[in-house]
Amino acid sequence: MFDKILDIIFPPVCGFCGEKNYGYLCKECESKIRKNSTSRKEKVKGKYFSEKISLFSYKGEIRNKILGYKFSGKSYMYKTFVKIILNDKKIYDILKSCDIITNVPLHKKRKNERGYDQSELIAKEIAHNIKNLKFAKVLIKVRNIEKQSLLDKKERANNIKNAYEIINEEIICNKKIILFDDVYTSGATTNECARMLKRKRSKRS
Repeated sequence: MFDKILDIIFPPVCGFCGEKNYGYLCKECESKIRKNSTSRKEKVKGKYFSEKISLFSYKGEIRNKILGYKFSGKSYMYKTFVKIILNDKKIYDILKSCDIITNVPLHKKRKNERGYDQSELIAKEIAHNIKNLKFAKVLIKVRNIEKQSLLDKKERANNIKNAYEIINEEIICNKKIILFDDVYTSGATTNECARMLKRKRSKRS
């Protein structure tokens, strides 16, 4: 009922063109987006995670929309991004084969400044739409580090070290976990989070 009232006050819109759309993504925009999709799953070596799944290259309109979502208060766009993700059958099948989805979290100071954690919103909504996939808050960021985007590859790895801690570790015991983040660049952040998850998961296995 509450969602229906909100839909009346703030009608759902396509996050790309801004036109009213109860599916949060109009057919015209979805068609354009699909032409730029680079959906793929890749094996990863030398990291604490075994596979990397991506939907787009971080450039052009997609990059602009992600930046708007993160830094311009456009939190409503999370449902549009989830729609795009779930409409990709390859990625949907991977997601539904997992037990838990968790996100790379913001530090509480940055989350308070922004008003929301963009990756958490998306991860929660994905879980809400996939039966048997559970969202769990497992990672917390304990150090408000320098922005990774301002550093080179080596500096990023050092900057992110020990920036995260695990909570609710019993939840991840013997579970297949997917770690969600909005942007992947050098992989330093993903690798550090995966290191923590793998260490705690193996201790309880």
